[in-house]
Amino acid sequence: MIEVRPTILEGNGLRLEPLTEDHHQALETVAADGRLWELWFIAVPPPGGMHAYVADALKGQKDGHMLPWIVRDVASGAIIGSTRYHDIVPAIDRVEIGYTFYAQSRQRTHVNTTCKLLLLAHAFDTVGCRVVGLRTDNFNFRSQRAIEALGAKKDGVIRHWGVRRDGTARDTVMYSILRAEWSDVRRHLELRLARHAASGQK
Repeated sequence: MIEVRPTILEGNGLRLEPLTEDHHQALETVAADGRLWELWFIAVPPPGGMHAYVADALKGQKDGHMLPWIVRDVASGAIIGSTRYHDIVPAIDRVEIGYTFYAQSRQRTHVNTTCKLLLLAHAFDTVGCRVVGLRTDNFNFRSQRAIEALGAKKDGVIRHWGVRRDGTARDTVMYSILRAEWSDVRRHLELRLARHAASGQK
């Protein structure tokens, strides 16, 4: 049975640090880079709402079903995003990765691939998960493409399953990676990062 605890994950110029109450202002700044709250199909809160968002994440951690991080650029020291494990089910050795957002200026860079590699490696190699799930809104096509690009398999669509920030119902697209698939997924992600570095992109 898995046991998930707060920890620091670091690699490729990024550091994932356990979320604290003191991070809410920095995450407000992240959300303002691209006005992320205007995307109605994601959970990023509007201005003034980050304090409650952080509090909810920390309550989930205390209750044992979430483990949230902030994403820090090591070179500049800037916080550039947030992500977390959620729907942690120790009895079946499962976590999901989600609640992920990055400043718009850091999207379409190596950041998401690096973070997912760190989170997946920790889940499978350290925690001992048998499966890692990912999910997204059926209208979040960019997120679906990004998840599929990781090598995750689409499990299906659950109709009228979730509630968006504005109170509307959403269909949820579910994905997963099994432990037996992890070695190939890791190799794929490492190759993506190597090619990105060779191209000289930030």
